[in-house]
Amino acid sequence: MPATAVLGANGLIGFALANDLRRRGFTVRGHARRFTRAQRTALAEAADETSLLSLSDDQLAELLEDADIVINAIGVLQGPDTERVHHAFVARVACICAAKQKLLMHISVPGDARDGHTAFSRSKRAGEAAIAASDASFVILRPAFVIAPGAYGGSALIRALAALPFDLPRREAGAAFAVTAISDLCETVARIVIRRRQGERDWRAVWDVMEERPGTAAGVVAEFRRQHGGPTVVMILPGWLMDLGAVAGDLAAALGWRPPIRRTALAEMRRGVRGDPSGWMAATGIVPLSLPAAIEVVPATVQEKWFARLYLLKSLALLVLVIFWCASGVIALTAAFTAARQILLDHGFGFDLARGVTVGNSILDIAVGLAIAFRRTCRAGLIAGILVSLSYMAGAAILTPDMWAEPLGALVKTGPAIILMLFCLAIWDDR
Repeated sequence: MPATAVLGANGLIGFALANDLRRRGFTVRGHARRFTRAQRTALAEAADETSLLSLSDDQLAELLEDADIVINAIGVLQGPDTERVHHAFVARVACICAAKQKLLMHISVPGDARDGHTAFSRSKRAGEAAIAASDASFVILRPAFVIAPGAYGGSALIRALAALPFDLPRREAGAAFAVTAISDLCETVARIVIRRRQGERDWRAVWDVMEERPGTAAGVVAEFRRQHGGPTVVMILPGWLMDLGAVAGDLAAALGWRPPIRRTALAEMRRGVRGDPSGWMAATGIVPLSLPAAIEVVPATVQEKWFARLYLLKSLALLVLVIFWCASGVIALTAAFTAARQILLDHGFGFDLARGVTVGNSILDIAVGLAIAFRRTCRAGLIAGILVSLSYMAGAAILTPDMWAEPLGALVKTGPAIILMLFCLAIWDDR
């Protein structure tokens, strides 16, 4: 049986589609730059780790040789690669599908050319235009806000907001916000695959895949909150706080993180998520799930509630650790340098040794803080922080045991810091 290739099979949508097709008995090849261990286990031999964007045209064509259907679910929210990912790469895939008579299914976003006020939406529209201009058979699927058992990015943020006693600012709360149940998207793809296997070849369709009557962003948050049993809303967030959060998100992105709220995400939320699903419904016979029905696939289990409550606390905990380590190192190097060195001198250290140990420990503390700040090195930084803290405690117990009785309890407070780092390691995964 010919295979279905899923590009971006590690994302929320891509992984769900690849896993669903595989469970239905179809031959699937899931391609992505990197899979989590759980994703590799789920997809088994179907998982292929490949840096798709770096492949040449010949290499990409060879990768897709055994597939007669290609599903492209690769996407980035913002950054220098939006044009490369959403337009240039999509155009390359479309050319290969046209030359090899493959069916291209492309995951896009709702809207039209008039909505291209961000680099994200402009590049998405350019990608769709490149597909339409090719000779490939294609189905462009435009899901709205996707609700799935898994949560990542915006879907995780909505859950987190539902766990807080705050409502969105009025501007964001009133934006049209249609949702798409992941089961509807999976069923759509499966039906297209079946029809392709049955010999249907002439595909040139663009479908909005979403509920018939969209609600608002506030309505989605409220529905999650209702299902989780609260909490009661006590205030409406000020609009400037969303803008501040978007700026903070952009700064975090510069450190390699993928925060759910950034300037592009906020602009897209304010634009609204809407479309016309009538063409999709008529062509497939699918009746989309409403918002309450879609959320029913996310039962309010204790683990779901824990995730919602801890999602934003994870960022706060990491920020606290970065400040804690960097501040302790900087203070010891500057204002408290003489006092820190004197402690060692009082315990028999020579002047040069005391000075060297104080400087070395301070630099080590700053290095741990900076490692935690960058996503690529955060995990190693947390482990290093735990080991450094344990070494400080052990060294003090041997060399300066009287410091344990210090009035401010500096060493005693190291224990809670270790627990906080263990906490961050325990909830490190974001997929």
